This record gives sequence, C-alpha cells and structure tokens, in this order.
Amino acid sequence: MLNLSENNSISNAIEKYQTVKNLSERPHYKILNRIILWVCLLGVLILFLPWTQNISGAGAVTTLKPNQRPQTVQTAIAGRIEKWFVKEGDFVKQGDTILFISEIKEDYLDPNLVQNTESQLKAKELATESYGGKVKSLSAQIEAIRNEKKLKLEQAQNKVRQAILKIKSDSIDLVAVRTQIKIATTQFNRSLALNKEGLKPMTDVEEKRLKLQEAEAKIITQENKLITSENELINAKVEINRIIAEYNEKESKASSDKYTALSSQYDTEAQVNKLQNQYKNYQIRNGMYYIKAPQSGYINRALQSGIGETIKEGTQIVSIMPADYEIAVETFVDPVDLPLIHKGEKVRVWFDGWPTIVFSGWPNMSYGTFGGKIVAVENFISDNGKFRVLIAPDETEAPWPKQVSMGSGAQTLALLDNVPVWFEIWRTLNGFPPNYYQPKSEKAKK
Repeated sequence: MLNLSENNSISNAIEKYQTVKNLSERPHYKILNRIILWVCLLGVLILFLPWTQNISGAGAVTTLKPNQRPQTVQTAIAGRIEKWFVKEGDFVKQGDTILFISEIKEDYLDPNLVQNTESQLKAKELATESYGGKVKSLSAQIEAIRNEKKLKLEQAQNKVRQAILKIKSDSIDLVAVRTQIKIATTQFNRSLALNKEGLKPMTDVEEKRLKLQEAEAKIITQENKLITSENELINAKVEINRIIAEYNEKESKASSDKYTALSSQYDTEAQVNKLQNQYKNYQIRNGMYYIKAPQSGYINRALQSGIGETIKEGTQIVSIMPADYEIAVETFVDPVDLPLIHKGEKVRVWFDGWPTIVFSGWPNMSYGTFGGKIVAVENFISDNGKFRVLIAPDETEAPWPKQVSMGSGAQTLALLDNVPVWFEIWRTLNGFPPNYYQPKSEKAKK
C-alpha cells in the first residue's frame, strides 16, 4: 500500500544522504523534468495530428504501352547463320538488317527455285489460255452444228411438204384416170351394142376398145406414181429423223469435247493458283533470310552467336529496347488492399538509387518522390500472390527523371484517407486494414 502520510520515514531516510542532497540541488534536474514534460505533451499532440493512410508497394520501371517494352527478334524459318550486321549496343532503325541466314531445308536448296517456279507458272498460264481458246472453238462449232441442223431440217421439211403435194396431185390424177376408164368402158359398151344392131361399124368398136385399154394402162401407171410419191414422203420423214440423230450426235460429241476442255481448263487454273501460292511463298521466304529490326531501338543483347550455327523456327536472335517509349511503373499490392485501389488515383513514387526521404503518412514532407496516377489494375492475381498495378506519370506534377533505367526498382505509396495518428497506431497494433476509401469522383456519382 502507498504511504500517504506526511511522516514519510523512507523519504526522510533518503534525504539524510549527501548524494541525494546534491542531486536535488542541481539545476538541470528541473530542466530534465521540464523536457520530459514537454516531450510528453508533444507526443500527445502528435497523436492527434492528421495521418494519411496509404498502401505501399514494390515494383519496377516499365513502359506504358506493350509495344514500347524490350522485345526479342525471332527467326520465322530455320537456317544457318551466315553474317551479322550489328553488335550489342548499336542503334538500329526499323527495317535495318540484323542477321543473314542461309537455307538448310532440302525442299528449298535450289538457288533458282523462284525462277523455276515462275517458269512453271507461266507455262500453266499459257496452257490455261490454250484450253480457253479450245473451249471457244468448240462453242463456235456447236453453234455451227446447230445452225446447219436447223437448215437441214428446213430442207427435209420442204421435201416432206413437196411429197405431200405430189401425193395429192397423183391422187387427183388417179381419180381422173379412173373416171376416164369409166367413160371408156361406157363408150365401148355403147359402140358394141350399136355394132350388134348394125348402127356402128366394127372399126369404131375396135377404136373404143383401144381407148379402154389405154385408160386401163394409165391407171396402173398412175397408181405406181402415187405409191412412189407416198414412199418419197416416208423417205422425207425418215430423212428428218436421220438429220436429227446425226446432228444430235455431232453436237453431243462437240459438247463432250467442250466439257473435257473446260475440265482441263479448271484443273490447269487450280494448278496455276497453286503455283502462284508457291511462287509468292518462295519470294516471301527469300526475304526471310534477312532478319530485320521490327522497330527503331538499341541492341541490348545477342542471344545467338557464331557463324555457321543452325537455328530453328522461332529461335530468339537478339533483344531490342525501343528508342521511343513512355515510362511507367508496375507495382504489386496485397489482395486485402485491392478494393482500395482505383483507376485514376494519385500515387507517390520513388526510384532505387534516387535520393529520397519518405514520410509515408505525411507525403507533403517527403523529398525525392514523384507524382503518378493509376492507369490499370490487374483483375487476376499474379504468380507472386499479389495484384499488378500500372502507374503512369502525373502530368500536373514534376516530370519523372530521364536517368531512370528500364527495369530498375521502384517503391510506391497509394494515398488513401486522412486519420489521426493515434487511430493509425491503434489500427496497426490490432492488424486492421485501412479505412475503406473511394475517390471523390466515384462518391459524386453515387
């Protein structure tokens, strides 16, 4: 228990010593007490000062656009290294030759492969034109056969009409002959009857008999003529069928030859297209022997070396750093801090090797830091178990130093809400995350 009485035997016992008396009489003892008091007051005051919560991250310097980052030049075909045109550290422009390789595949070893393929292509093109001319000739021949068939059919049809008219004429003549026979028979019978009665002489009867015989002879001749005319009609119809069959056969044969020529033409055109494809591929492959720079930049490192070495398709040859690029910083944050990171948010950045004094909670008092803003936040976790954030320079603040090299380390602070120092100490001791923070723009939208 505390001894609060005025009669303090312990203090009286201590004060009797000379050392205690000397200490109590020294003036700096009171000054030390005052200093301790003021330090305590200052510490309490500091506890109520504003502290900016932040999210720290570590990363490296990179570029803002993917096409501005260091890249490797690869060979598209397999080959043998023949000649180098650059060395490490050289500056190359877009299209400059870096390396020359020679062919190693047996299908392309012929030095006149492109010229020979071009000759084959021209020959096939001439063959295609020849088949086209043959198709045109056969088409003209088919048209001529059709015209000739039309004329022959008209001629045969005229013969049919002539035969029909001749049959009609012979039929009329036959009827006339039959009428003559009837008349001759009647006259002969009358003359014979009158001769018996003695009214006509025998010469008249014989004359009538002669006329009757002549008429009977004429009817046989006329019947033969009618049959002959009918046969001519049948022959004319048969001729029409023969003409149709003959010219159909000729047209079919010409059409068959035409389609054969068309088939050969189409096949040749397919071969021409194939040869054109091969010719272009060979021309492009010849251009691939010269490996050229895809963009202007500096040769960082030669990944292949020597003369006469063989390389496969897709082999990396050299590494190029583009000459023009926009600097940026990629940093990584923990998953627990990801909800507090927003695109467009302000960030403080400092670089390794650059003189810096950093007060994480008081960014205005920091020295050697540069302003940045978040331009991209990765939505999928990286291999290191954190989320990648890309930071670009803030145009409203001082530009980033040009001496910073690509790939050098960088540290970042994403500034969040302002809280008292005591709250931040209490949060850190308890392991609580920073206050949920949203930019003012997002708050205004809500």
